[in-house]
Amino acid sequence: MRATQPEVHSVEDLAKDLARRHRAQVSGGASVAPEVVERDLAALRRDGFVVLPELIPADELAVIHAELDELLGPMGRNNFEGHLTQRAYSLLGKTRAADRLVDHPRVLALLDRLLMPNYLLSQLQVIKILPGESGQLLHADDSFYPVPRPRPALSAATIWAIDEFTGDNGATVVLPGSHEWGDDRRPVSGDVPVPAVMPAGSCVFFLGTLWHGGGANRSAAPRTAVTAQYCEPWLRTQEAFTLSVDADTARAVSLDIRRMIGYSIHPPFVGAVNGMHPDRLLTQEP
Repeated sequence: MRATQPEVHSVEDLAKDLARRHRAQVSGGASVAPEVVERDLAALRRDGFVVLPELIPADELAVIHAELDELLGPMGRNNFEGHLTQRAYSLLGKTRAADRLVDHPRVLALLDRLLMPNYLLSQLQVIKILPGESGQLLHADDSFYPVPRPRPALSAATIWAIDEFTGDNGATVVLPGSHEWGDDRRPVSGDVPVPAVMPAGSCVFFLGTLWHGGGANRSAAPRTAVTAQYCEPWLRTQEAFTLSVDADTARAVSLDIRRMIGYSIHPPFVGAVNGMHPDRLLTQEP
């Protein structure tokens, strides 16, 4: 005899189907003390960004630096990417070196409170700004989503200092408070960007509505960073991780990262594969 299936009386009832059997997991952010998260959130809501200092120890950082350096490609294709800036995209499909940055508990703890359950990783890349590079065009990361501002952020981002960020070497610059601007407000000459100065192993976490950009590198040394961007689970991501990350890699990464690259459901069935939860793809025989 078939088991009794739940009846659907409204669209909301559908959220109890796939999502009921595959509930949003508790993220690694649950390990962070509530008072720490509240302090980070207060700064984030006030300024649009917060610096999380010295999260990665020097020995681990050296390994990350060495592995990512080998992946860097040619200079950027335009002045936004940077004519004196090297990048490598889709890092998850190329190395495990950046995983620790993507799913760091301090980052996940903030995302858990800012975005809906089963939020997604939108982009992951390494950026190396060389000496002589000019400042990047100021921008807001989620401005390509056509939802009028002012509004809550639809995404959030981290930029990790693999090298120390200084006022001279291309540290990311931010416009505090610009996360609250409307569509009629753009940076003007009187707006003074603030460099996110921080030691290597730190990250600056900011809302997708915050105006920011890569700084000019007036020093004699390059500045390497990793940026991970995240978005609401009902939005299209910037990178198609389900195409750039193969099944073996999806099995190897943490459960948090697996969920964030699309092996999850946004209720009632956004993200389903053949009418079922995408996790089933990882348990099927080849």
